[in-house]
Amino acid sequence: NPPNNGSWWNGEKQHYTDRLDNAFVSNGTLKIVAKKEQYTFAGSTKNYTSARLNSKFNFIYGRIDVRAKLPTGGGTWPAIWTLGSNINTVGWPACGEIDIMEHWGHDPTKVSSAIHTVACSGVNNCPDVRVGEKIVSDYATAFHIYSMEWSSQAIKFYLDNQLLYTYSPPTKTDDNWPFTKNQFIILNVAMGGDWFNIDPNFDQSAMEIDYVRVYQ
Repeated sequence: NPPNNGSWWNGEKQHYTDRLDNAFVSNGTLKIVAKKEQYTFAGSTKNYTSARLNSKFNFIYGRIDVRAKLPTGGGTWPAIWTLGSNINTVGWPACGEIDIMEHWGHDPTKVSSAIHTVACSGVNNCPDVRVGEKIVSDYATAFHIYSMEWSSQAIKFYLDNQLLYTYSPPTKTDDNWPFTKNQFIILNVAMGGDWFNIDPNFDQSAMEIDYVRVYQ
């Protein structure tokens, strides 16, 4: 259910559904499809639908590889990420968030990785130390492998096995390193946000996932 009075966070404009219209497997890959359509759920009506898939599997330390193609169109916001499994008891960002891949359709070739903690969360709070970015011109037409390697000492982000960014606070505290407990994986495509608009001509687009692999 949408947690924010019938909506999701960040000013997103979609409803997530459990319909095969928005998430399905075909020809060996998973598609998460964002669509422009009016949809009413939990007492609120939105003009876009999509899907958000949470893994039942959760783990501590290891590597995640996700081979994916990203959607296109201004307003799309696909993400491959993890959240602390204790989010319902400690809340966000105390649970910790690891963004393996984020992409915004209005800034189409930039792919980003990030960390959110109590010490460092949100777009304007210390972005210089928490974000790794790379230009990927064929993000929507070719598969790329988005990876995260997590140990007790560091979290490293890779794109096609090229290191983008390492997060490793020299002095680790609960505020800057909540990553001592299980996390679970999320795949989703949001539509719109507080700081960017959706292209009025957007119709639909999909994130295509070839595989999600976890190594421990």
